[in-house]
Amino acid sequence: MIKPAESFLTRTLREYPWGIKITRILAASLAAVDPAAAINRALQRNGNILSVAGQEIKLEDFKNVYLLAIGKAGIPMAVAAGDLVSDHLSGGAVLSKSLDPGIPDDYQEKIKLYQGGHPIPDQNSLNSTEEILSLFSSQTSNDLIIVLISGGGSALFTSPQTGISLKDLQQANKIFLERGLNIQEINTIRKHISQIKGGQLAGQLYPARTISVILSDVIGDPIDMIASGPTVPDPSTYDDALAVIRKYQLEGRLPTSINTHLKAGAEGKIPETPKVGDPVFQGQTSLVIAGIQDAMNGALGQAQKEGYLSQISPDPLEGEAKMAGDRLAKILCQLETSEYQEGNCLITGGETTVSLTGSLKPGRGGRNLELALGAVRQMSGHKGLALITLATDGEDGVTDSAGAVVTGETLARAEELGLNPDDFLARHDSYTFFKALDDLLLPGATGTNVNDLCFLFKF
Repeated sequence: MIKPAESFLTRTLREYPWGIKITRILAASLAAVDPAAAINRALQRNGNILSVAGQEIKLEDFKNVYLLAIGKAGIPMAVAAGDLVSDHLSGGAVLSKSLDPGIPDDYQEKIKLYQGGHPIPDQNSLNSTEEILSLFSSQTSNDLIIVLISGGGSALFTSPQTGISLKDLQQANKIFLERGLNIQEINTIRKHISQIKGGQLAGQLYPARTISVILSDVIGDPIDMIASGPTVPDPSTYDDALAVIRKYQLEGRLPTSINTHLKAGAEGKIPETPKVGDPVFQGQTSLVIAGIQDAMNGALGQAQKEGYLSQISPDPLEGEAKMAGDRLAKILCQLETSEYQEGNCLITGGETTVSLTGSLKPGRGGRNLELALGAVRQMSGHKGLALITLATDGEDGVTDSAGAVVTGETLARAEELGLNPDDFLARHDSYTFFKALDDLLLPGATGTNVNDLCFLFKF
């Protein structure tokens, strides 16, 4: 479901001659992380031999072959993997945020579709997870399970520890997002209040043979953090989770059930998540098939084709979103006076955070839109420059926007409409700001998810 270039057009990108070039670069970044293509590169089928990560797996050795897809890219990953093993496929399940566009008729009877909430888990998340665990409750060593994991799986695939309610889980996740915890910190806690994250799903699937195929949405591709690492060893501990809580002074804000559970775990009253060497991981295979670096490389290649002097920033996109926007805008403004006469394109990728502050009721937005809004004032008046943010899943926060376009004219246009970017930053209402300017990227859900991109252009 990767989008055509034209789906990224905004008012600014329609009005300037370089706009269509930029849309092709954005589209190329997503095409480079197309889940189906990534699976076909990573998994090869020759007769009854499935080659994965240098291993040859004989499909005829297994009585059943199942698929289990978890995350925003679940459907395209399941269809691609299903096509590879279709003649051996016994059944499967997909849990995703959206069930559109669905799966081909050929798989309707074999693959069950489930839906969950994201970024906050909901009752659908719990119900879907419970049904899926029931489906995969009686596997044997004669079964092969291909587990397809992508970003968003932490919220979608949810089974809290006994004594922790859905309401408690929702409250905790809301606090994590509001206080600006990074994904590693959030998932360290999530793994220790769940029955399936942090390698615990592997225990429930054991003794079946599993292959975990992972589309990464975390900087550096740490497999234990992507979707909270349900099928791989967990190096983090209850003490690590409590350290995060102390760092952000959350002890008095989190539900009592969560504090009690984590403290009990740290005291050894509750078993730790499974670690390296645990028998449930013996003979299992895990591999990352694509991530943010692939998206940046795809964009880089297209930018060079479009005639831009292009490079990928060695520094990951991280930190508080509005501050990252201000910092990147300063870098971009320095390009304005650089000695290079050619067009320039600097690409960076990663994930920022948004800390909700103040007493104002938050508006609509997400980290990509807030980053863009944080760049508006710094870029004001600078000619021939553009900063563009892109959430690779096509959704920024709880909005239908993937990002926004900022130029040196954005502030002047906003002021003509009576819009003050500082006011919108104060109430985290970046979506409303860019919607008024018709400079939201609205490609729709992309079917992939490898984190966020930011592009700095000098024309």
